Amino acid sequence: MKQYPAEKIKNIAVAGAGGEGKTSLVEAMLFAAGATDRMGKVLDGNTVCDFEPEEIKRNATLTCAVAPFEYQGVKFNIIDTPGLFDFAAGMNEGIGFADTVLIAVSAKSGALVGTKKAFKMAKKLNKSRMFCVTKLDSEGVDFYKTVDNLKEAFGSCVCPLIVPHYENGKITSYIDLVDMKAYKSDGKGKMTGTDMPGDLSQYEEMMNAVKEVVAETDENLMEKFFAEEEFTREELELGIKNGIKSGEICPVYCGCPFEPDSMELFLKALCGQTPSANEVSFKTEDGKEIKCDENAPAAVFVFKTVADPFVGKLSFLRVLSGAIKSDSTLHNASGGQNEKIGKLLFVFGKKNEDVKEISAGDIGVATKLTVNTNDTLCAPANPVKVAPIEYPAPCYSKAVFAKSQGDESKISSGMQRLLEEDPTLSYENNAETHQQILSGLGEQHLDVCISKLKNKFGVDVNTAVPIIAYRETIRKKIKVQGRHKKQTGGHGQFGDVWIEFEPCDDDDLIFEEKIFGGAVPKGYFPAVEKGLRESAQKGVLAGYPVVGLKAILVDGSYHDVDSSEMSFKLAASIAYRTGIEQASPILLEPIGSLKVAVPDSNTGDIMGELNKLRGRVLGMNPSEEEEGYTVIEADVPQSEMGDFTTLLRQLTQGAGVYTFKFERYEPLPENLKQSVIDNSPLKKD
Repeated sequence: MKQYPAEKIKNIAVAGAGGEGKTSLVEAMLFAAGATDRMGKVLDGNTVCDFEPEEIKRNATLTCAVAPFEYQGVKFNIIDTPGLFDFAAGMNEGIGFADTVLIAVSAKSGALVGTKKAFKMAKKLNKSRMFCVTKLDSEGVDFYKTVDNLKEAFGSCVCPLIVPHYENGKITSYIDLVDMKAYKSDGKGKMTGTDMPGDLSQYEEMMNAVKEVVAETDENLMEKFFAEEEFTREELELGIKNGIKSGEICPVYCGCPFEPDSMELFLKALCGQTPSANEVSFKTEDGKEIKCDENAPAAVFVFKTVADPFVGKLSFLRVLSGAIKSDSTLHNASGGQNEKIGKLLFVFGKKNEDVKEISAGDIGVATKLTVNTNDTLCAPANPVKVAPIEYPAPCYSKAVFAKSQGDESKISSGMQRLLEEDPTLSYENNAETHQQILSGLGEQHLDVCISKLKNKFGVDVNTAVPIIAYRETIRKKIKVQGRHKKQTGGHGQFGDVWIEFEPCDDDDLIFEEKIFGGAVPKGYFPAVEKGLRESAQKGVLAGYPVVGLKAILVDGSYHDVDSSEMSFKLAASIAYRTGIEQASPILLEPIGSLKVAVPDSNTGDIMGELNKLRGRVLGMNPSEEEEGYTVIEADVPQSEMGDFTTLLRQLTQGAGVYTFKFERYEPLPENLKQSVIDNSPLKKD
């Protein structure tokens, strides 16, 4: 593929809810533009963008994929993004570094939660937004009802520009409202002009609404509109383009992916109405603007990483300014080191083409760099750092362990590669429970991660529910003796201590000594403390660490020959076991602070579920970030939060979001105590 100047490059992310026909729409665009010689189907697993084994297996887009094509002298970089909530990373990456966001909306379903999330993100990032209504070949659907639904959801900015004409419930032609001309397929893969329908009132009314919005983009056009003067074709086209760029116009197009002829009008509209790469700028972390200038110093952003076990690391790049060339050296403003650029590629799904240079405004791939997603590469003499892509935090966790002995090191190595690919994953070794914890955005997300671990890196793992890090403490003061005496053939062992145990507010063990008259020599105090600290790592109820414990050494005795540090350490351990059992031990459970934002209509359902989860609701307030949402704050036991992600999605159709942060420990209700003790993996047999 040849090099294009920035004014001839269009970077378009295709986004929206899952199952709305995004990948099929991309297939139709590629076929209509002549980039492919046949249309792939998602169910057949042969589309350009869904080429990963897990995508083919699940018939769904799981990561963003790039598919460039040329049409009428313009290069389009189409970024197909996932719609499933578990794979939000791909949508964030695609929308974050596209210029325009094309939201696919099925005529069967209208604006879903995923539609609204894509629109909200695009608006937040100041991206141009447009809709394409898909699945018009489905029985009983109505394009115009879908448009009304979009207007209800997103306001008056929604303006249809290419619409279908129905006769007897079937689409017979498509109408370009800007030119007020009708087109139909010639049966040979092209659209040809045809007669306009007799009654034009419906289409003229829609076009008048477009003109009204166009008038708001320019004062001269506004005066002309109020004077009831007709806009020229050039004024109308420029007004639409400016309105799309500013977000005042969110056009609606239509097309049936399984009738790719209908894509011709759509592609022509994209050529003339969407902003080009040179019209878009990006912000640095300190708020400065990076303009798309081919003659400026190089600035390149890494928006996606792929860990390929055969090729190595693939870094997907958006060149913001200047150019990037093979064998050149750029500075990594994020990591601080210089990077020698090796092979550069243009990718088309899973295929790639070697190139020597990628210029401003374009998207490509560099191989075997040490950079990560969100890194900025720049000219050493002109350091800049681009504001990073924001990702949702992991919220669903599983413990993972190797199926085969000896694979533990392979797990860490493979996981590290997957973490490079997906910033919404986390993997850590829990020092308390000694479990390896994998966290992501949902159950399906972790299933895919585990499958990739096996298929890409040859590591098979099992999963388990993560152990909850309970604690134990005492409720009353007690004084006990710990006496260790053992006689052997030579020197014996003797240590004798009296220790007072009492509750305190400190998470760590507090050790004091109040010995009078040398009953226990000072040299043995550290051994007593060490014995107590080691013992406090395991409680007497379920084996969990003991907190809130104060131990005071008050008395004891020793033997001149048989006493030793080990003897007093063992004596302290005996005193600990005896004393804690008599001091009314209880279990403490971790409590977290939950903030969950849900649509107002779901507030009652969530409140009811929080009560079932033993949550204490602290307050409810209207959301400051999104109209029509309520933020509920509650304290909830961590043990009840395992499936909250799934529950919240089911109750709100994916609209709800939450954060959960550990706050403190509280006594476990007595009715749950025995179950925790019986199921504790830390309790000794």
